[in-house]
Amino acid sequence: MVTYSYAHGVSDTALLGDTIGADLDRTVRAHGEREALVDQASGRRWTYAQFGLEVEQLASALLAVGVAKGDRVGIWAVNCPEWVMVQYATARIGAVLVNINPAYRVHELEYVLKQAGVSVLFASLAHKTSDYRAMVEQVRSGCPALLRTVFIGDAGWGALLARGSDVPRAELALREAQLSCDDAVNIQYTSGTTGFPKGATLSHHNVLNNGYFVGELLGYTPADRICVPVPFYHCFGMVMGNLAATSHGACIVIPAPSFDPEATLRAVAAERCTSLYGVPTMFIAELNLPGFAAYDLSSLRTGIMAGSPCPAEVMKRVVADMHMAEVSICYGMTETSPVSTQTRTDDDLERRTGTVGRVMPHVEVKVVDPATGVTVARGEPGELRTRGYSVMLGYWDEPEQSAAAIDEGRWMHTGDLAVMREDGYVEIVGRIKDMIIRGGENVYPREIEEFLYGHPKISDVQVVGVPDERYGEEILACVIPRDPADPPTLDEVTAYCRDRLAHYKIPRHLRILSAFPMTVSGKVRKVELREAYGA
Repeated sequence: MVTYSYAHGVSDTALLGDTIGADLDRTVRAHGEREALVDQASGRRWTYAQFGLEVEQLASALLAVGVAKGDRVGIWAVNCPEWVMVQYATARIGAVLVNINPAYRVHELEYVLKQAGVSVLFASLAHKTSDYRAMVEQVRSGCPALLRTVFIGDAGWGALLARGSDVPRAELALREAQLSCDDAVNIQYTSGTTGFPKGATLSHHNVLNNGYFVGELLGYTPADRICVPVPFYHCFGMVMGNLAATSHGACIVIPAPSFDPEATLRAVAAERCTSLYGVPTMFIAELNLPGFAAYDLSSLRTGIMAGSPCPAEVMKRVVADMHMAEVSICYGMTETSPVSTQTRTDDDLERRTGTVGRVMPHVEVKVVDPATGVTVARGEPGELRTRGYSVMLGYWDEPEQSAAAIDEGRWMHTGDLAVMREDGYVEIVGRIKDMIIRGGENVYPREIEEFLYGHPKISDVQVVGVPDERYGEEILACVIPRDPADPPTLDEVTAYCRDRLAHYKIPRHLRILSAFPMTVSGKVRKVELREAYGA
């Protein structure tokens, strides 16, 4: 008898029916004296009672400046306590938080602000080579909906917070009473296959439950302290990190504004963290630190590794040398809030390195023939699809794109090729589309291709991922020049991209070609480009 590649995460633990604000209130009441948030870089820390009051003050301030239910509030910032406060304050008043990657340049920033109709923007002042204030000024005239920008770290933040005192507590309570757990609460932009990112729109119900059940499978309690070096602008940080923590009364520890292996291990040791997150390249960087052995990591027991497959030798060291015997592998996508499958804390090494776990509680997954949609037998490859509370509401203001991604049965088409084993564990074996995963960042070649078509020396371009020891994959641009006698150089392509594309989207390799390999139907055979130039 055939066993089909379908699994349903049956659970005795019910889904949460709350909004994010209501869930936070419950945690504040139950665990007010426990630490909620620690910023290792600045030394600042908040108990749940203190954090709840500051979130309430910021939520009231947003009401004071006229933010209505459903208004889009953007955040373009590195990891910091204010990021977390904005996340929960916007949820409390029914605004929709728009996450903006701190690596975005003006080209991408302007697109997101306009596409989402952002009216209030919170931004860092600067980070590394980025002058956020200058970049906001460059795009302001093209973003008529943008009425107010608040820079974290200058007087504007304090001035806004002070406005919260103008709003009676009853007004905030009235707004909260008008909210549903099914309301949109967050827009996260995913790299687009048609040249521009799409805004995956997520509800309170989507992200609160996903964070909660990730935490449940990790065994989180109020005693846990979670070190979150992964970015808050991504679901990994704000859902699997922040919401998993607050829904369990655990503590969020921010080691640094952006990933720094030394700062991460220093925070784990100083704060006695019990859980640590990262993509495999982050764990490799930590393990390879010259002074690694000097850090006391004995408080760790669990954590999450996600973003790309984990090499077996790395997993062995994470378990043995970092004391993370209960480390978990997660798989998902922004559109599914994000996690659909997860390994369990008692899974063996093979399941943690050879699979992406099994279905999450209250979620369904199946593997189908991509051409027919028919579920295949276990052990056979096909497209992984997922259904349940975690599937997004849709892409913001993109009904056709939404319909293409979510079918009439509410199954999300992941575009990933997978095999479901007899034991229900899922292996990801490839990608139907040509998405590149570089160091945990999803990169769609089409977006880069569309951008490079504007280069004066480029006639045609195809972008593919090629193997890379450090990042898993790196970006190769295969280019047909306008003038074969004067082709672009890699330095010229890099300079063209530098201030307009995020750093992880910039090609690191370049090949000049006279033609691309084509199929009979006239499509470029990207697989041949990868095979020819990926060695």
